[in-house]
Amino acid sequence: MIVAAGSGTRYGAEVPKAFVTLAGRTLLARSLDAATACSGVAAVVVVAPAAYLDAARREAAPYPGPPVVVAGGGERHDSVAAGLAALAPDVEVVLVHDAARALAPVDLFERVAAAVDEAHPAVIPGLPVIDTMKSVDAHGLVTGTVDRATLRAVQTPQGFRRSLLARAHAAPGMRAVTDDAALVEALGEPVLVVAGDPLALKITTPDDLIRAEAALAAASRL
Repeated sequence: MIVAAGSGTRYGAEVPKAFVTLAGRTLLARSLDAATACSGVAAVVVVAPAAYLDAARREAAPYPGPPVVVAGGGERHDSVAAGLAALAPDVEVVLVHDAARALAPVDLFERVAAAVDEAHPAVIPGLPVIDTMKSVDAHGLVTGTVDRATLRAVQTPQGFRRSLLARAHAAPGMRAVTDDAALVEALGEPVLVVAGDPLALKITTPDDLIRAEAALAAASRL
């Protein structure tokens, strides 16, 4: 499932962020590249803004399937729920990916998918935090130094047993979350972290797009 329903307010573009171009192709198209190339994929669902369904279908049309396109909701929680509802009943493992992480490579998708099993029904990729981390109070005063060895910068795609993800989204009072793993954590279920990838950086601002362009150029030279 590719979540592409965000308005991209922080980015400041005239179109939703998933339709911003990176080296001539939209973030949505670049996310579809990896998602559809992942081995063992039964179906791909794109969750797009209601006003951009036709645009999303045009982006999805060249890919195998083609991917199903559905309208998202007002919050990320609503959009993922809409994507879940569009999946065939026999789909047992779901990967949820943010279109804003358009350069996430195929092997990251496959690494997450391969780790999802009965023992690890929720799997997320993450990178070690390299900066010194401080906790602060409401006045900006430092209250402590956080042990960065215990921290990970979390990415997508995030993988789940479909039954667990559906149960997490059905739980009341958990709509204002930034990722699906937080919903699973709230149920008290374990979440496994596997190695992330620097290419899966999140494009939130124009500066992030510049970083992504540089990363894309560097990768093409390898």
